[in-house]
Amino acid sequence: MDLHKIEEKVRSYTKFIKEIEIIDHDGYPFALVYPDFDALREAKIINIEEEIKWYAIELYNMESDEAKKIRGYKILTDKIDEMAEPDDDVYAILKSYVATLTKCEILPSSHLELDLGLDSLNYVELFVFIQESFGVKIDETIFSNIMNMQDLYLYVKAHTLYIRPSMLTWEEILSKEIDEKLVYSPFIMTIYKTVLYPFFKLYFRLEVVGEENIPTYPCIIAPSHQSMLDGFLIESILPYKILKKSFFLAYKQVFGTPLLSPLSKHGQTILIDANENLKHTMQHCALPLREGNNLVIFPEGARTRDGELLEFRPFFAMLSKTFNIPIVPVVIDGSFNALRAGRLFPRPKKIRVTFLKPLRSDGLDFDQLTQKVKDAIESELKLNHSVRR
Repeated sequence: MDLHKIEEKVRSYTKFIKEIEIIDHDGYPFALVYPDFDALREAKIINIEEEIKWYAIELYNMESDEAKKIRGYKILTDKIDEMAEPDDDVYAILKSYVATLTKCEILPSSHLELDLGLDSLNYVELFVFIQESFGVKIDETIFSNIMNMQDLYLYVKAHTLYIRPSMLTWEEILSKEIDEKLVYSPFIMTIYKTVLYPFFKLYFRLEVVGEENIPTYPCIIAPSHQSMLDGFLIESILPYKILKKSFFLAYKQVFGTPLLSPLSKHGQTILIDANENLKHTMQHCALPLREGNNLVIFPEGARTRDGELLEFRPFFAMLSKTFNIPIVPVVIDGSFNALRAGRLFPRPKKIRVTFLKPLRSDGLDFDQLTQKVKDAIESELKLNHSVRR
């Protein structure tokens, strides 16, 4: 196996890798990646691991033989000259708050994502805390340049208007009024369903199980994510009355393109960008639930590349707990074989969609609820895996 060729191939997919070393680990390639932090800052990217994973490593894996696929990676952090830990209130308050978001050791040099493991939910919480506690407004453009504790502290210290430690709950954050209004398109949604369902039924031999588990009251519908077909499958299956009151989350990078934006614009779709206007985006996502509608969220946040479930992200669980709204786990099985990532045209493979019983957040934190939904979907996949064989 030519490891150097693998390095060159991975680097060809992105401008955000400065150095990469592929080593042999238990017979498979393992990547040590040093990102180009200057390019990432210029592009205002704050979800660095996601960028490297999906737009470099996984793009390489999609085109590679099984034996040459990268089975693991480690993203190395930008090395800075570490200052002594500041002995003042601003740093102490910042460190104390960040400690509520991570279990990792916090040093002045700690990168908030790559060392401490903070994600988009944590970023919004951090931005709000800093604004409420110090009167300092931070957005993604500013944050992309100060993603370690040392630089964050220096920025907050230089712009502090007051010191008044204060935290808002997610309910307070998501209940803020915003300029965005929901665009209802019941007629268009009806047309989509009327056209798509018979086509899917014939072409994919679509089988639907557990429709009785879809409540008539507001809920979060959380399907597994195997292909680009999945959102359209859910749209075609939901009963007309429920579909008209359902909104879908989708990535702007995919459904905001010239090809798909007409569908999303008239398809009750809320477009999100993981690197832009995070707080506003989350408030926008909460609007359907606040107005008594349903929200369709894919907890994995991306399509599987190998047919296996990805890690579930906790945003849907946070919305469920905040608004006390049940989650309906949905198992989509077979769409990976029909249209796996990298293919343009679907094959006529059988697809089964199973709606599981609603789950509530009673007594669970975000992580526990997230895991509970994933476990339910995983159990169903193991129990009924005939479509995947």
